[in-house]
Amino acid sequence: MDGMPEEDDLYLISVAARLLGMHPQTLRKYERLGLVQPHRRMGTMRVYTDHEIERLRLIKHLVDELGINLAGVQRLLSIADIVVRMRPLTREASHRDENRRQLEREIERLCGMLGL
Repeated sequence: MDGMPEEDDLYLISVAARLLGMHPQTLRKYERLGLVQPHRRMGTMRVYTDHEIERLRLIKHLVDELGINLAGVQRLLSIADIVVRMRPLTREASHRDENRRQLEREIERLCGMLGL
């Protein structure tokens, strides 16, 4: 399906905006900032997956309920992405040395982002 993910639910920008209680222009802004990366259909139509809808819900929570600005949201999402990559490394018993080195790299990356 043109590089589209194999997910059941795909949402056009107008539907995604309505589901989230956001203006479509806000979703476009978040895309420009790199906070989400909707897929494109027929060249220009943005299509959001369930995963992207959940990410947008998180962004909305961080901005609206916690008062975090978009620069802070970008930083938090980057940190969250690193944590997600670290999780399986801590769970896998095989390839311990390789996983430990990978985990150490991710922790260093995380510390660098936090200025530690």
